[in-house]
Amino acid sequence: MTPQHEVVIIGAGFGGMGAAIQLKELGIEDLLILDRENDLGGTWHVNRYPGLAVDIASVTYSYSFEPNPYWSRVFAPGAELKKYAEHVADKYDLRRHMRFDTVVHGARWDQDAQHWIIGVGGGEVITARYLLSATGFLSQPNLPDIAGIGSFAGTILHSADWEETTDLTGRKVAIIGTGATGVQLIPQLARKAETLTVFQRTPIWVVPKVDFAIPAAVQTLFARVPAAQRAARSAYTTLLEAIMVTAVLHYRQAGFLNKIATAAARTHLFAQVRDRSLRAKLVPEYSFGCKRPTFSNTYYPTFNQDHVHLETTPIARIEPGAIVTSDGVRTEIDTLVLATGFNIWDTNFPALEMIGREGRDLGKWWRENRFQAYQGLSVPYFPNYLTLASPYAYSGMSYFDTIESQMKHLRRLFGELRRNGAKTFEVTEQANTEFLDQVTGRLGDSVFYRGNCASSRSYYFNQHGEAALLRPTPTRTAYREQNTFPIDAYTYGRLN
Repeated sequence: MTPQHEVVIIGAGFGGMGAAIQLKELGIEDLLILDRENDLGGTWHVNRYPGLAVDIASVTYSYSFEPNPYWSRVFAPGAELKKYAEHVADKYDLRRHMRFDTVVHGARWDQDAQHWIIGVGGGEVITARYLLSATGFLSQPNLPDIAGIGSFAGTILHSADWEETTDLTGRKVAIIGTGATGVQLIPQLARKAETLTVFQRTPIWVVPKVDFAIPAAVQTLFARVPAAQRAARSAYTTLLEAIMVTAVLHYRQAGFLNKIATAAARTHLFAQVRDRSLRAKLVPEYSFGCKRPTFSNTYYPTFNQDHVHLETTPIARIEPGAIVTSDGVRTEIDTLVLATGFNIWDTNFPALEMIGREGRDLGKWWRENRFQAYQGLSVPYFPNYLTLASPYAYSGMSYFDTIESQMKHLRRLFGELRRNGAKTFEVTEQANTEFLDQVTGRLGDSVFYRGNCASSRSYYFNQHGEAALLRPTPTRTAYREQNTFPIDAYTYGRLN
């Protein structure tokens, strides 16, 4: 009846590593971190497409307790994030807990044994007292359901499965998708392709990107005086949250901030694209913030180039050597790039089959009821289980705000288990319901419900029409609430 491991964490990205660091600080060393890839880093290991970089300033895109003073740019390239992940794993002795090339098929709670049974590839079974899912918000690529895509005879590249040896020089390329990934990728494709056709379904709000190489003197200052980097991080976070987060979450009270952000994006577009008809195609009809905006200085100018074409007519079908739009126009291509994002609500929440107490299927329950998780972490009927990337979990602009606030929750929860001599925990239905009512009530003032989001096709919205991804509080509030949630929000028990 004794499980093989005290804790199993699914996912070796920054979320999983943050959870492991916190548990190790609590003295829990019997950890196993499983990942389906062949190395650590999560998103920053899988994604290797040209132009990959953080879309939030590097100074905030790291653990606050492990700052990196040596970012090369304000918006660091993806390879540096991968290197940073490796540094964290080495410094905090995480590699010995990791097991790669291991696909987790699902897990179920064994009420009699009071532990989790985890099924992995090859029919192997692993048992654990506690189970944490750290599969990230963007782990399940979205493949477009377009007639004939399987018949395409050329090269197909997905942004999340990029073949680095592919040379696009002189090719006739088409890209589907103009989200944050497309904004980074499209200027890079245009540099090599003979022709590039961008198939846009929904335009994106783009604001200026204040990006430059960080001088060596500044890097040295950050390394020698960590307080200087902390001050820079705090200043940037405060400014961006005041403008971006407030403009989105407090749209009713601070609509003027939303208008300022919209004006900045429109001015940016006008300054970079002077053709009126082209500019009109690139302007979103939805309110700023309905869909995640992004930063770029190179995206809009790309469309001024003669060999780059923006196509907004819907795709009817794909043929072996072409894309045909609904108006019958046929665009010949030999390379198809998919920047179609990730499937959050159908396959990511959760990313694997989770069966809790009394046979409750988490994915089925969420889809038949409402997507919900107490403090963005725990769900009734799922004892000893925490889902780190879950509904109402994402806090602030930087993913590390979410990670570190959840680390505080872990510390408080597992600390209480230790004080009580308990081995099991489960969030109460009352606490879960109260939290759900709280966050949905706060979201009532957001741009999602007060603005015009009808045409956004935003992944913020789930099948029920609810914007159930973001935690509608300032980052500081999220930190405080994760550190002070009522202890009796959970029930605790000893082994049967």
